[in-house]
Amino acid sequence: MARLDVTEVFHGICFPGHLHTQDSLQLALKFPFQDTDILIVSYPKSGTTWMQEIVSLISNKGDPHLSMKVPNWTRSPWLEQYYFAAILEASPSTPRVITTHLPYHLLGPGLHSSKAKVIYVSRNPKDVAVSFYHFHKIANFLPEAGSFPQFLKSFLEGTLSYGSWFDHVKGWTNQPATMNNLLHITYEEMSLDLHGAIKRLSSFLQCPLVEDEVNNCVKHCTFNSMKHNNMVNYTQISPDIIDHNKGSFMRKGKIGDWKNMFSDEQNQYFNSVFKSEMQDCTLQFIWDE
Repeated sequence: MARLDVTEVFHGICFPGHLHTQDSLQLALKFPFQDTDILIVSYPKSGTTWMQEIVSLISNKGDPHLSMKVPNWTRSPWLEQYYFAAILEASPSTPRVITTHLPYHLLGPGLHSSKAKVIYVSRNPKDVAVSFYHFHKIANFLPEAGSFPQFLKSFLEGTLSYGSWFDHVKGWTNQPATMNNLLHITYEEMSLDLHGAIKRLSSFLQCPLVEDEVNNCVKHCTFNSMKHNNMVNYTQISPDIIDHNKGSFMRKGKIGDWKNMFSDEQNQYFNSVFKSEMQDCTLQFIWDE
């Protein structure tokens, strides 16, 4: 199923047709979650792969064996992608770890009757925009990135694949009353205190770790460790789909890399849109290391 040039539009949001079909997206909304499920939710390029790795290591008490032998898309498959049902059927382990980029207004209703644990990962949107731009350059299943000013405009208007960053973050983080089984954690928190973030996650997942196990988790999910792990860095994917000659999937992993891309004018433009979109949102973002 190549469909590299196909875009699926679902509930007004664009999804790459290489990975999604109308049927797979529809099935995601009807998916029967189990109370033991762990769901990792994020907007693209917000630390999803990192969180998949952390949850995998916590579940295995810091033992990296599975992380080194099984691709992350098999360990924590994507709910809305066409191959999801087949992977879930082939690996019937509990708890099931599932990943999604779907916004709350589409997926939230299906979670209300479940006690599944939801981990929402966010990242400061300037770094998200830069990382997503570079990913478009190597991912042949996404539209051409164009110039960065054009891309940034599309990002701020919410017309890229997976929709609006603003709607995504506000949708998932505005649900404390209805979803007390949701943990919101940020990319910056993981970057600045990985040890503390892993302890917080293991407590939320009710998977207690001793200090050596926490340290093992830290060791195997640093940026450098993941960059050299072929089960995580997407080098196993055909170059027709992700062209690693044009760049690396695991690129920099730094807080504040947006400063190397944004002009003063682009920064002012971004700040004005951000202020307007987030005026009723109390979230605080870390913009620099």
